[in-house]
Amino acid sequence: MDSFDDFKINSQLRNAITDLGFVKPTPIQSKSFSVVMSGIDMVGIAQTGTGKTFAYMLPILQTLPFSKQVHPRVLVVVPTRELVLQVVEEIEKFGMYSSIRVLGVYGGTNMNRHKEALAVGADIVVATPGRLYDLVLCKAMQLKLIKKLVIDEVDVMLDLGFRFQLTNIFDLLPERRQNIMFSATMTNEIEALINDFFKGTQKVSVALSGTPLDNIAQHCYAVPNFYTKANLLVHLLQDTEVFNKVLVFVSNKKRADLLFTELEEFFKEEICLIHSNKTQNYRIRSIRQFDEGKNRILVTTDVMARGLDLDKISHVINFDTPTFPENYMHRIGRTGRAKEEGTSFLFYTENEKEDKESIEELMEFKIPEEELPVSIEISEKLTSEEQPKIIEGNNPTKNAGDVPGESFHEKSDKNKQINQGGSYQRIIKKKYSKPKTKGDKNYNKRNKRK
Repeated sequence: MDSFDDFKINSQLRNAITDLGFVKPTPIQSKSFSVVMSGIDMVGIAQTGTGKTFAYMLPILQTLPFSKQVHPRVLVVVPTRELVLQVVEEIEKFGMYSSIRVLGVYGGTNMNRHKEALAVGADIVVATPGRLYDLVLCKAMQLKLIKKLVIDEVDVMLDLGFRFQLTNIFDLLPERRQNIMFSATMTNEIEALINDFFKGTQKVSVALSGTPLDNIAQHCYAVPNFYTKANLLVHLLQDTEVFNKVLVFVSNKKRADLLFTELEEFFKEEICLIHSNKTQNYRIRSIRQFDEGKNRILVTTDVMARGLDLDKISHVINFDTPTFPENYMHRIGRTGRAKEEGTSFLFYTENEKEDKESIEELMEFKIPEEELPVSIEISEKLTSEEQPKIIEGNNPTKNAGDVPGESFHEKSDKNKQINQGGSYQRIIKKKYSKPKTKGDKNYNKRNKRK
């Protein structure tokens, strides 16, 4: 389908599309529409930023009739709280001319508010797995009328360990329903999920997970350590005109906090931070300020930024090289969206070189390497992770797989204790023919003489 005019949709949706300024559907939207409309199970594979939310919501809203019933008919499950807010906002935009009731539920907030909202009624519920499961267990939410289940960013969901909640939710849902899953990658775990719970699934794929995006200019730097990386990042970010909206990815929460502390000295109010240890209000405020342009730099981890629709990001900085090459594609997919030009940088140390090569192998593309600017100070300061481990000569640290030295000896038999339970009764039973009783003190003596 080359235009939204080719879609068989009602006037309310068509007017909303016009108001939003959408003219031509993306490939995933064109391919998904008829499949979702048909009612069969579907798995969509598409890169981040290709319009996946609209791809499944447009046909769902088209087939969702008006109803006053309290219990929801459509369930959308997403991995993070931020993505719940974003999807709810998108659905409200698409349904601006209809009476669709949409509700977002997620952890980190008072569950009583969600219970009250559910009691009023909702047509579509967007939820994180943990909060959804809690609401179902306390019977605040009923799933018996769910006709369509959407699992967005399913690969992230499984990475975060939500398979247990997902499988339990599947068991609570009606058997007769349509399952719709969207993911940026297809993994063995996703295949297993499809085989276990879906029937007659049709796959819709518009891009391979390793395909580099043409409108993103990629660069990399070989950097010796964390603090030299920080010096390089400060040097690049000084150019506020070019680096006007920058997303910086780090590998974990500890390094995110450490980098934020280093950058805050130079950029103060221009920088913000999000990761899973931050409070819900702090995270929402940071994302909103970054999206609105109040903050120029956002430092984050992979988990917190996957699936977020952040507009007009000029640069993505991979401060740490991701261990899984697919995550690199998700990261750089944050820029160069909606056919705009974007730029990404990858910083890698000698220890991360193998991970960089895995990324290049996946993409079948060698990332152009830049010379480290002469003005960059090569720091001798190391993080605790980078510092060499000191092993005392007289007290060597025992490593896994070490062969025992001469001083090693096996425990004696009497010290090889095995917990068999009920030691008193067991020992007494072995020593005497039967346990001692208060009734006959001489019983055991008589039996022993025999």
